[in-house]
Amino acid sequence: MSTVLLPLAAAVAAYLLGSLSFAVIVSRVMGLSDPRTYGSKNPGATNVLRSGSKAAAAVTLLFDALKGWLPVVLVRWFGAPYGLEEGTMALVGLAAFLGHLWPVFFRFEGGKGVATALGVLMGISGWLGLATLLTWVIIAFFFRYSSLASLVAAVFAPFFYVLGGGVAWYTDARVGVAIAVMSGLLAWRHKENIQRLLQGKESRLGSKKKA
Repeated sequence: MSTVLLPLAAAVAAYLLGSLSFAVIVSRVMGLSDPRTYGSKNPGATNVLRSGSKAAAAVTLLFDALKGWLPVVLVRWFGAPYGLEEGTMALVGLAAFLGHLWPVFFRFEGGKGVATALGVLMGISGWLGLATLLTWVIIAFFFRYSSLASLVAAVFAPFFYVLGGGVAWYTDARVGVAIAVMSGLLAWRHKENIQRLLQGKESRLGSKKKA
């Protein structure tokens, strides 16, 4: 029974942690407008940056990444004695990501999951997370579109995981599936951004909020 209940309990805890929308929480604490009311209306670090507060955006980015990283590393570091291994690691990472997308504490209206997905990847392997982050940085630097950088990084993440298997990190099919699902959902959550990119209407990094 514990082989079912423990992974399930871990997944529920990860989902609840992922449901903490730090873009909204940090903005409230720092006296800023709700990020769901301006810019892209997405409760994420990039939209918080449009408020003009780099500090708020940085704190949001950090905590959104941490809520993806923490459940994964807890299972990775301490789960084995309780029978919680790669399958549970994949489950909690995906659960935290889903919590960010559909947070129970915020009427299931969440963000796009970029920072949380990065945190999950960092939890799986620091090198995997670093490779994905570097991809984001390169695209963002040259094109100045956060959404485009996120989409490219999402596409490359599963390939990085497969290509680095047995060299930079140990691979597991269940973890690979979880990464692929996150990448697909992240791309789907960016569907409006894709339309704006194609129309040349997407906001660039550093642009201020619009009423």
